[in-house]
Amino acid sequence: MDTIFIRELKLEAAVGIYRRERNTRQTVQFDLDIGLPANQAAVTDKVADTLDYAVVIERIVAELASRHFGLVETLADHVAKMILSEFGAPWVKVSVAKLGVMRGVKQVGVTIERHQ
Repeated sequence: MDTIFIRELKLEAAVGIYRRERNTRQTVQFDLDIGLPANQAAVTDKVADTLDYAVVIERIVAELASRHFGLVETLADHVAKMILSEFGAPWVKVSVAKLGVMRGVKQVGVTIERHQ
């Protein structure tokens, strides 16, 4: 299976269960691996035959702008389900990390995989 990947996508998100996190946005980092429904793009050289990663990123940005997520697990699951349903991907792996939220820790987060 062919995949596209997006690495170190840093966005502002409303995520967290603690009081200090409920009224502020914080930087989260995404790493995504997205299975392609077909390998046609390698033959045709047309973006219409693949998943346009710019469109995927735009959708993630739109979702983060409109919602608050309590847990990074919930955020990762929401993004994974969106990619599967809206883009027809057969498989997706989503990692979401909060950056610098604890002293002495660079990242905390989760990685999930979902299939159609």
